[in-house]
Amino acid sequence: MKLFTLPQLPYAYDALIPFIDTETMTIHHQRHHQAYVDNLNAALSQTNEVDPDLDSLLQRISEYSPAVRNNGGGHYNHSLFWEILSPQPKLSPEGQLGEAITTTFGSLENFKSEMKKAGLAQFGSGWVWLFVKFNGSLAISSTPNQDNPMMDVLQVNRGFPILGIDVWEHAYYLNYQNKRADYLDAFWSVLDWSAVERKYEEALLKVR
Repeated sequence: MKLFTLPQLPYAYDALIPFIDTETMTIHHQRHHQAYVDNLNAALSQTNEVDPDLDSLLQRISEYSPAVRNNGGGHYNHSLFWEILSPQPKLSPEGQLGEAITTTFGSLENFKSEMKKAGLAQFGSGWVWLFVKFNGSLAISSTPNQDNPMMDVLQVNRGFPILGIDVWEHAYYLNYQNKRADYLDAFWSVLDWSAVERKYEEALLKVR
Protein backbone atom coordinates (compact mmCIF):
# COMPACT_ATOMS: atom_id res chain seq x y z
CA MET A 1 0.00 0.00 0.00
CA LYS A 2 1.17 3.48 -0.80
CA LEU A 3 1.89 5.34 2.42
CA PHE A 4 1.07 8.96 3.02
CA THR A 5 3.91 11.18 4.27
CA LEU A 6 4.17 14.43 6.20
CA PRO A 7 4.63 17.34 3.75
CA GLN A 8 7.55 19.65 4.32
CA LEU A 9 6.67 23.23 5.21
CA PRO A 10 7.60 25.76 2.49
CA TYR A 11 8.95 28.11 5.18
CA ALA A 12 10.78 27.91 8.52
CA TYR A 13 8.93 27.28 11.77
CA ASP A 14 9.69 30.82 12.93
CA ALA A 15 8.75 32.47 9.62
CA LEU A 16 5.22 33.49 10.65
CA ILE A 17 6.22 35.36 13.83
CA PRO A 18 4.62 37.40 15.41
CA PHE A 19 1.29 36.06 14.12
CA ILE A 20 2.03 32.37 14.76
CA ASP A 21 4.87 31.50 17.12
CA THR A 22 7.70 29.03 16.51
CA GLU A 23 6.70 26.52 19.18
CA THR A 24 3.11 26.32 17.96
CA MET A 25 4.24 25.76 14.36
CA THR A 26 6.75 23.10 15.39
CA ILE A 27 4.36 21.13 17.60
CA HIS A 28 1.47 21.56 15.19
CA HIS A 29 3.44 20.22 12.23
CA GLN A 30 5.84 17.68 13.75
CA ARG A 31 3.50 16.16 16.32
CA HIS A 32 -0.14 16.80 15.47
CA HIS A 33 0.08 16.51 11.68
CA GLN A 34 2.59 13.66 11.86
CA ALA A 35 0.21 11.77 14.14
CA TYR A 36 -2.62 12.15 11.61
CA VAL A 37 -0.38 10.78 8.87
CA ASP A 38 0.80 7.83 10.97
CA ASN A 39 -2.70 6.98 12.15
CA LEU A 40 -4.16 7.30 8.65
CA ASN A 41 -1.59 4.85 7.28
CA ALA A 42 -2.33 2.44 10.11
CA ALA A 43 -6.10 2.69 9.56
CA LEU A 44 -5.81 2.18 5.80
CA SER A 45 -3.64 -0.90 6.33
CA GLN A 46 -6.80 -2.54 7.68
CA THR A 47 -8.65 -1.92 4.39
CA ASN A 48 -8.29 -3.17 0.82
CA GLU A 49 -6.91 0.16 -0.41
CA VAL A 50 -3.67 -0.27 -2.38
CA ASP A 51 -3.02 3.15 -3.90
CA PRO A 52 -5.41 5.55 -2.13
CA ASP A 53 -6.07 9.03 -3.47
CA LEU A 54 -6.85 11.32 -0.53
CA ASP A 55 -9.36 13.54 -2.35
CA SER A 56 -11.29 10.54 -3.65
CA LEU A 57 -11.14 8.83 -0.27
CA LEU A 58 -12.64 11.85 1.51
CA GLN A 59 -15.43 12.18 -1.05
CA ARG A 60 -16.59 8.63 -0.15
CA ILE A 61 -15.52 8.70 3.49
CA SER A 62 -18.80 7.13 4.58
CA GLU A 63 -17.37 3.81 3.34
CA TYR A 64 -14.55 3.92 5.89
CA SER A 65 -13.96 3.70 9.63
CA PRO A 66 -13.99 6.69 11.99
CA ALA A 67 -10.18 6.36 12.17
CA VAL A 68 -9.86 6.91 8.42
CA ARG A 69 -12.34 9.80 8.57
CA ASN A 70 -10.61 11.58 11.46
CA ASN A 71 -7.03 11.05 10.33
CA GLY A 72 -7.68 11.40 6.62
CA GLY A 73 -9.38 14.70 7.32
CA GLY A 74 -6.57 15.73 9.63
CA HIS A 75 -3.96 15.05 6.97
CA TYR A 76 -5.88 16.81 4.20
CA ASN A 77 -6.90 19.82 6.29
CA HIS A 78 -3.43 20.49 7.65
CA SER A 79 -1.77 20.04 4.26
CA LEU A 80 -4.08 22.72 2.86
CA PHE A 81 -3.50 24.95 5.90
CA TRP A 82 0.30 24.98 5.51
CA GLU A 83 0.00 25.61 1.80
CA ILE A 84 -2.05 28.79 2.08
CA LEU A 85 0.15 30.43 4.73
CA SER A 86 3.22 32.50 3.90
CA PRO A 87 5.66 34.90 5.59
CA GLN A 88 5.34 37.13 2.50
CA PRO A 89 1.69 36.75 1.59
CA LYS A 90 -0.42 38.38 -1.05
CA LEU A 91 -2.87 40.19 1.22
CA SER A 92 -5.95 40.48 -0.99
CA PRO A 93 -7.55 38.38 -3.70
CA GLU A 94 -7.65 39.48 -7.33
CA GLY A 95 -9.07 38.20 -10.59
CA GLN A 96 -11.90 35.70 -10.63
CA LEU A 97 -11.70 34.99 -6.92
CA GLY A 98 -11.65 38.65 -5.95
CA GLU A 99 -14.74 39.26 -8.07
CA ALA A 100 -16.50 36.19 -6.69
CA ILE A 101 -15.87 37.23 -3.09
CA THR A 102 -17.20 40.74 -3.74
CA THR A 103 -20.27 39.36 -5.54
CA THR A 104 -21.00 36.76 -2.85
CA PHE A 105 -20.16 38.66 0.35
CA GLY A 106 -20.29 42.31 -0.65
CA SER A 107 -16.65 43.06 0.11
CA LEU A 108 -13.46 41.45 1.37
CA GLU A 109 -14.04 42.93 4.80
CA ASN A 110 -17.54 41.49 4.95
CA PHE A 111 -16.13 38.12 3.98
CA LYS A 112 -13.52 38.27 6.76
CA SER A 113 -16.21 39.25 9.22
CA GLU A 114 -18.34 36.25 8.21
CA MET A 115 -15.35 33.91 8.53
CA LYS A 116 -14.60 35.28 12.00
CA LYS A 117 -18.23 34.90 13.03
CA ALA A 118 -18.18 31.26 11.89
CA GLY A 119 -14.88 30.65 13.67
CA LEU A 120 -16.16 32.03 16.95
CA ALA A 121 -19.41 30.09 16.64
CA GLN A 122 -17.66 26.74 16.13
CA PHE A 123 -18.01 25.07 19.53
CA GLY A 124 -14.90 23.14 20.51
CA SER A 125 -12.41 21.90 17.95
CA GLY A 126 -12.93 22.28 14.23
CA TRP A 127 -12.32 24.29 11.08
CA VAL A 128 -13.82 27.24 9.21
CA TRP A 129 -13.93 27.01 5.42
CA LEU A 130 -14.28 29.01 2.27
CA PHE A 131 -15.25 26.45 -0.34
CA VAL A 132 -16.58 26.11 -3.85
CA LYS A 133 -19.98 24.44 -3.93
CA PHE A 134 -20.76 21.86 -6.58
CA ASN A 135 -22.67 24.54 -8.52
CA GLY A 136 -19.52 26.73 -8.66
CA SER A 137 -20.58 29.34 -6.09
CA LEU A 138 -18.63 30.30 -2.98
CA ALA A 139 -19.80 29.58 0.56
CA ILE A 140 -18.58 29.64 4.16
CA SER A 141 -19.09 26.82 6.62
CA SER A 142 -17.58 25.33 9.76
CA THR A 143 -17.03 21.66 10.56
CA PRO A 144 -16.24 19.85 13.81
CA ASN A 145 -13.05 17.93 14.48
CA GLN A 146 -11.22 17.12 11.20
CA ASP A 147 -14.23 17.04 8.87
CA ASN A 148 -14.25 19.16 5.73
CA PRO A 149 -16.75 20.03 2.97
CA MET A 150 -15.57 17.27 0.61
CA MET A 151 -16.83 14.50 2.91
CA ASP A 152 -19.96 12.69 1.80
CA VAL A 153 -21.09 12.30 5.43
CA LEU A 154 -22.15 15.95 5.43
CA GLN A 155 -25.77 16.62 4.51
CA VAL A 156 -25.24 20.26 3.52
CA ASN A 157 -22.40 22.66 2.75
CA ARG A 158 -20.51 20.30 0.48
CA GLY A 159 -17.87 21.24 -2.07
CA PHE A 160 -14.15 21.78 -2.52
CA PRO A 161 -12.22 23.69 0.20
CA ILE A 162 -9.96 26.51 -0.96
CA LEU A 163 -9.28 28.21 2.40
CA GLY A 164 -9.39 26.67 5.86
CA ILE A 165 -8.71 28.12 9.30
CA ASP A 166 -7.79 25.64 12.02
CA VAL A 167 -9.65 26.53 15.22
CA TRP A 168 -8.41 23.62 17.30
CA GLU A 169 -6.74 25.05 20.40
CA HIS A 170 -3.42 23.49 19.45
CA ALA A 171 -3.33 25.91 16.49
CA TYR A 172 -3.24 29.04 18.63
CA TYR A 173 -3.32 28.46 22.39
CA LEU A 174 0.36 29.05 23.24
CA ASN A 175 0.27 32.52 21.71
CA TYR A 176 -3.37 33.55 22.15
CA GLN A 177 -4.63 31.40 25.06
CA ASN A 178 -8.44 31.61 25.04
CA LYS A 179 -8.53 34.63 22.70
CA ARG A 180 -9.68 32.85 19.56
CA ALA A 181 -10.92 36.15 18.13
CA ASP A 182 -7.40 37.60 18.21
CA TYR A 183 -6.04 34.52 16.43
CA LEU A 184 -8.73 34.79 13.76
CA ASP A 185 -7.82 38.45 13.21
CA ALA A 186 -4.09 37.66 13.01
CA PHE A 187 -4.63 34.87 10.48
CA TRP A 188 -5.20 37.32 7.63
CA SER A 189 -1.69 38.71 8.04
CA VAL A 190 -0.15 35.40 6.96
CA LEU A 191 -2.80 34.16 4.50
CA ASP A 192 -1.38 34.08 0.97
CA TRP A 193 -4.26 34.88 -1.36
CA SER A 194 -2.23 33.78 -4.39
CA ALA A 195 -2.39 30.20 -3.04
CA VAL A 196 -6.13 30.51 -2.47
CA GLU A 197 -6.60 31.85 -5.99
CA ARG A 198 -4.85 28.76 -7.40
CA LYS A 199 -7.09 26.49 -5.33
CA TYR A 200 -10.14 28.37 -6.55
CA GLU A 201 -9.15 27.83 -10.17
CA GLU A 202 -8.53 24.12 -9.49
CA ALA A 203 -11.91 23.78 -7.76
CA LEU A 204 -13.76 25.43 -10.64
CA LEU A 205 -12.31 22.84 -13.02
CA LYS A 206 -13.71 20.08 -10.79
CA VAL A 207 -17.25 21.47 -10.71
CA ARG A 208 -17.60 22.36 -14.38
